[in-house]
Amino acid sequence: MSIKTGAFFPTRDVPADQALIKEWTQAAEEIGFDYIEVSDHVLGANRDEHKNFEGPYDVDDSFHETFCTLSFMAAVTKNIGLVSGVLILPQRQTALVAKQAAQVDVLSNGRLRLGVGVGWNPVEYEALGQDWTRRGKRQSEQIELLKKLWTERSVNFQGEFDQVTHAGVNPLPIQHTIPVWFGGGSDATLKRAARLGDGWIPLGNPGSKTIKMIEKLNSFLEEENRDRSKFGIEAWIRYGEGEPDVWRATAEKWKQLGATHLTFYTSGQGAGTVPQQIEAMKIFKDAMQ
Repeated sequence: MSIKTGAFFPTRDVPADQALIKEWTQAAEEIGFDYIEVSDHVLGANRDEHKNFEGPYDVDDSFHETFCTLSFMAAVTKNIGLVSGVLILPQRQTALVAKQAAQVDVLSNGRLRLGVGVGWNPVEYEALGQDWTRRGKRQSEQIELLKKLWTERSVNFQGEFDQVTHAGVNPLPIQHTIPVWFGGGSDATLKRAARLGDGWIPLGNPGSKTIKMIEKLNSFLEEENRDRSKFGIEAWIRYGEGEPDVWRATAEKWKQLGATHLTFYTSGQGAGTVPQQIEAMKIFKDAMQ
C-alpha cells in the first residue's frame, strides 16, 4: 500500500483572510496531497494572568475553528481528504460534535476523518464547562456514542457523561461511520485507539520513545483481536526540523515503523507567508517522490 501524504493547515500563520485560506487549500489539492489537516483550540490562555501556564500556545496564537474551516475547505476543493488533527473531544459536547462532523462529511461527500485528542490546557476546559480531570474516561464514552449517532436513526444512550433519549442526527454522514484516529502517546490513549479507533497519530518523532509506543500499540491491538494491517499510523514531519534531505530521512524512519500517512507540519514553524508556505509544500511533495 502506498503511503499517503497530507498538508497540515498552518493555522498560526494564516491571518483572518478567507482568500488566503482558499489559496492555501486549493494549492494543497493542486500539489497532490491526499488530505488536509486542521488543528483545534477554542481558546488561548493569557500568560500575563496565568502565571504558571506553560503550554505551547496562548491567546496570541491564531487557531481557525476546526469544523467551520473544514466546511469552507470542502466547498473550495473536489477530492482531497479532510482531517481534524486533533480535535480536543472531551471539552466539546458529544452530540454537537456528531452533528458537526456528519455535516462536514455531507458537504465534502464523505471526505472527513476525525482525529481526536484529550488536550493539555485546563484553562480551555474550564471555559467550556468540562471536567479536566476526567477527560480520558469521557473520551472513551464519547467515541461509543459518536458511532451510534452516526449510524443509527434513533439513539437511546445512558452513559456516565452523556444521555441521549430516543433522538438522532439527521442527516447522517455519507460514510457509514466516520473514521476516528487518536492523537497522543499515553498508555491509556494507545489502549483507546486499539479498542475504538481506526488509527493513531503519534505527534512526536520516530525515536526510541515512539518505537516503544508502537510496540505497546501492537500489543493492545492483538489483545483486541484487531488486524494491524487495517490500522493506520499518521506521522508528522515538521518544516522546522531541516531541509528536504532531513525530511526524506525522517519519512524513511517512519515508513520502517509502519506509518501509513505522512503529514507535512508547517504551522508556527517559520515557513513564512501563505505563498512561502505553498512553496514549502511543493518542495516537500517533491522530496517524498
